[in-house]
Amino acid sequence: MAAQNYSTEIAIIGGGVGGCAAALSALEAGAQVILTEETIWIGGQLTSQGVPPDEHGWIERFGRTASYARFRKAVRHYYREHYPLRSECCDDPKLNPGNGWVSPICHEPKVALAVLKAMLAPYRESGQLQVLLETTPTLVDLGHNDTITAVKLTHRDGREIRIEAPYFLDATELGDLIALSGTESLTGRESHAQTDEPSAPAEAQPENNQAFSWCFALEHLEGTNQVGKPPRDYDYWLNYVPNITPPWPGEWLGWSGLNPRTMEAMHYKFAPHQEKLGLFSGLWTFRRIIDRDLFEPGTYASDLVMVNWPMIDYLEGDLISADATQRAKLYDGAKQLSLSVFHWLQTEAPRPDGGIGWPGLRLRPDILGTEDGLAMAPYIRESRRIQALTTIREQDVSSAHLPAGSDRARQFDDSIGVGYYRIDLHPSCGGDNYVDVHSLPFQIPLGALIPMRMKNLLPVCKNIGTTHITNGCYRLHPVEWNIGESAGCLAVHCLREKHTPHQVHADIDRLTTFQKLLSNRGVELEWPDQNLDPIEGDPHAHVMHLD
Repeated sequence: MAAQNYSTEIAIIGGGVGGCAAALSALEAGAQVILTEETIWIGGQLTSQGVPPDEHGWIERFGRTASYARFRKAVRHYYREHYPLRSECCDDPKLNPGNGWVSPICHEPKVALAVLKAMLAPYRESGQLQVLLETTPTLVDLGHNDTITAVKLTHRDGREIRIEAPYFLDATELGDLIALSGTESLTGRESHAQTDEPSAPAEAQPENNQAFSWCFALEHLEGTNQVGKPPRDYDYWLNYVPNITPPWPGEWLGWSGLNPRTMEAMHYKFAPHQEKLGLFSGLWTFRRIIDRDLFEPGTYASDLVMVNWPMIDYLEGDLISADATQRAKLYDGAKQLSLSVFHWLQTEAPRPDGGIGWPGLRLRPDILGTEDGLAMAPYIRESRRIQALTTIREQDVSSAHLPAGSDRARQFDDSIGVGYYRIDLHPSCGGDNYVDVHSLPFQIPLGALIPMRMKNLLPVCKNIGTTHITNGCYRLHPVEWNIGESAGCLAVHCLREKHTPHQVHADIDRLTTFQKLLSNRGVELEWPDQNLDPIEGDPHAHVMHLD
């Protein structure tokens, strides 16, 4: 079968949060764009991975780009226009459809998908944007002077696709374009000697990456029995004790856990439709995406809850170093873990009333566009990271290593955006438990988006120049959106002005011009001139209330 050939100005390989934001900004700047995606849904964390937005507490007022604020507003508008909300909820300017406490706006993946498609629709209709779904990058053609000339992809049906472009953006979840192009990168944990980070180990551990998770959506139908056969690997996971340090206080399938900040044992709460003890009261409300009480009576028989809890973190292998066969095996193992967690919840999970299991729990495959009830794609927390002109280190963002009284992280003169989240690292496939470090509101330096050598490749998500440690605060939804938006702008700016990203970074006048371009489109380059209380901005400041 002959390859299908495409030519465009900006080729974005990967349709996650950063990829969509990059496409939108490049399109609004007038560029021709091709956006590819491995699944049938664009949106990544917001959609195919089933992860409600992880956001800081200032997000309604500042600390996000104008286009991200527009996305959030459109999500709320979608519910007001298409769902039977109670009248008092329709008028709420801060409508949170799920009343989940992980974010001020917990919503269904399919609503995020509808909004993203609507934001891109005018450009698809005009032909300025082409979206190629179910395509996986397989090969990169390299030109002279450290450039990419084309990327080859394979469609799910076997068709070969070749895209030529002057600029390529890597928005894949694992940094696949970085690897295929031979761009210098790092994976796993750097050593203390490499980064001088207080939390870094003595020796580098390149295959020690954070666990990934396969999320799922569920509801609870009281008085019914939805229990099916145990999953294939149920007995294995029922008796599983992770080999991590410090040790986990009990079986993985259980309500025992660790407070990420203190490493003290804690007990998770779970009680469908009964967590009325306050905002931070338990796992049912943690990532709830539909609170039935916000809608007209009879609309929903149950709340809808996304499960992205510690017990679905898959620790049995490293995705980044795996080949295609190994990756498929790891994916299968992670799915079995999630299905086992669900079956345990139905049949053996201890209830507050002394009983066991909630047989009325039911998976909701329609929420995620799948047949098995699991998300369309795994939630991946860590990627290859380019060796960048600037590497953001723990001491650049950690409050413990900045001047006393600081309420902001290190200031970067080449800022292209802002963000905030604690340094939040999940247990790893190399045997580490949580790493949780108090960070300060930070900036995104342009130098972190520019590879040391490659001229026309830009990272647009978790693959920028962070370390394993700082990835923990630069990997969340609004930050990834900002990275993608700024990268899309940079590619078009360089194309039009005939500069390279390296030249923009190195020349103060060119840098200032580019920063003005970002500011004019609503990208905040610095935090507002006011006191920034990190507790106010920390969405998990009260996580200990789960205990």
